[in-house]
Amino acid sequence: MDLLYLTISIKGHIMSRMNKLDQKARAQILHLLCEGSSIRAITRLTGVSKNTVARLLVDTGRACAEYQDKVLRNLTCKRVQVDEIWSFVYAKNDNVKDAKSAPQDAGDVWTWTAIEPDTKLLISTLVGRRDTEYALDFMSDLKSRLSNRVQLTSDGHRPYLTAVDTVFGKDVDYAMLVKIYGSDPAGEKRYSPAKCLGARKSPVIGEPDKKHISTSYAERQNLTMRMHMRRFTRLTNAFSKKLENHGYNVALYSMFYNFVRIHQTLKVSPAMAAGVTDKLWEIDDIITMVEAWEAEYATAGITYRVGENEIGGGYFVRVIPRYEPLPDPVYGFKTREEAEHWVKQDRASHKPGRRRKLAVS
Repeated sequence: MDLLYLTISIKGHIMSRMNKLDQKARAQILHLLCEGSSIRAITRLTGVSKNTVARLLVDTGRACAEYQDKVLRNLTCKRVQVDEIWSFVYAKNDNVKDAKSAPQDAGDVWTWTAIEPDTKLLISTLVGRRDTEYALDFMSDLKSRLSNRVQLTSDGHRPYLTAVDTVFGKDVDYAMLVKIYGSDPAGEKRYSPAKCLGARKSPVIGEPDKKHISTSYAERQNLTMRMHMRRFTRLTNAFSKKLENHGYNVALYSMFYNFVRIHQTLKVSPAMAAGVTDKLWEIDDIITMVEAWEAEYATAGITYRVGENEIGGGYFVRVIPRYEPLPDPVYGFKTREEAEHWVKQDRASHKPGRRRKLAVS
């Protein structure tokens, strides 16, 4: 299963021209997607084909992922809460074996989230499995966005222990909030949660402040996600059929939540509260951002992501072509500046008009 987070490193489809729909139509569709409407419902409301809606979702989601990957950096957070929210692609795990034409990534999928309790900023998301490998990737991405030591709280999911220790080392105040559940025969109904008998606060690394050991904001964020993304709603047929579309929807939602949606308590957007932007965005601003992204990247058909090696230091570049399979990352860069310089040179070689001519036999 490929990684899907703020920079979505998977094969994707980029629409060559977004002006197939006018700006008003695009804004209406994106707003409906962000307010929990399904693709088929949007088709019935707007008269736009579901393929067009899906393409718009993919292109906008990819642009939103890359934009947030750039701007959500050097964040001066004091506290961070992390959690995971369950969903599935194509079929639930138990049903995949009997499903017809199930894709390789079919089955349960988890969205890892990191939120700052003070500004309510959704710092990082990761879509994939709920194991140590993904916990390591999630923590690495989170750490790369922070500029200072933070107090970090997670639930009792054991992969966090390895991931936090490996990525942060001693440079974090980390605690687990382990909830204790019991059986309640009178309330044992389908989809009813187990009865919570209490919670145990367990400091793990550093000196976390016990009064701030909580995952309440992260858990509330899970509810917000289920309300704003139809494919997360339980007991419907609106679940994701492709993993990449699931990830792009998360990226679009994250952009809408951070930049467009006014938080009821803060009276501003989380991005404004965190100092990431000085204005409240509109859906039209997202469309403008996507058009700028297309003008810069889509003409060449290739996008890039610079990442930091988890072992041994240094940096790598992942080249993401428009329609071709993903090539192996390019390693060996000592600094981010060196990697970005390579990206600049490689991008120039792919500009329109600079493609090699095919030999005619």
